[in-house]
Amino acid sequence: MSNGTQPAIQLDKVNKWFGQLHVLRDVSLEVATGEKVVVCGPSGSGKSTLIRCINRLEVHQEGRILVDGTELTDDTRALDTIRSEVGMVFQSFNLFPHLTILENCTLAPIWVRKMPKAEAEALAMEFLTRVKIPEQAKKYPGQLSGGQQQRVAIARALCMRPKIMLFDEPTSALDPEMIKEVLDTMIELADSGMTMVCVTHEMGFARQVADRVVFMDRGEVVESGTPHEMFESPQTDRLKLFLSQILRGH
Repeated sequence: MSNGTQPAIQLDKVNKWFGQLHVLRDVSLEVATGEKVVVCGPSGSGKSTLIRCINRLEVHQEGRILVDGTELTDDTRALDTIRSEVGMVFQSFNLFPHLTILENCTLAPIWVRKMPKAEAEALAMEFLTRVKIPEQAKKYPGQLSGGQQQRVAIARALCMRPKIMLFDEPTSALDPEMIKEVLDTMIELADSGMTMVCVTHEMGFARQVADRVVFMDRGEVVESGTPHEMFESPQTDRLKLFLSQILRGH
């Protein structure tokens, strides 16, 4: 760690099983404050499970995970602290269909942060403006395109003023023409200095934004390095194979 402060996220020999299936194998990873890490790997490599363990949507069985110095345990107070500091954006937008865009964004600040409604609405409009869809505030999710809904999901996460943003394949459910608008939003967020961990197949995004790329396969971190190191001189056969497959697909 360059500046001597504690990492934003620390994973130390994390193991996770689903029944007999060993999905995370001794995964150790540190993410510095302000660092942008892209996690990539083939389907079933454990990358989505990894990111879901960081805010305890999945529970790991062995090893330690610390977020901003707080260890993830069964202690609900610690979990509440971590969840309020970590924003998460999924493949599916997970918006409430019966609430307007504005109401989707203000729900957590009002209920969790106990923010006055007017303040929460002002904050929501600020972030909807930032993701370039303030004019959609009074609409319902079903009236928006997939790309717009995903940008709402990002704005909604930002309304909790998280220190860390996690993205789990945020563009994989989108039509190709909508992918760019979501990636542009994420690029702008990265440029603002947000700590980000992003599971994605968008290698152009990884090249442009990532400080570090982490390649996972079969539940292990196989290789990690700068985008240049990873794409220009992969060290392992597994990464070479993955890159040849993914670049052929684009």
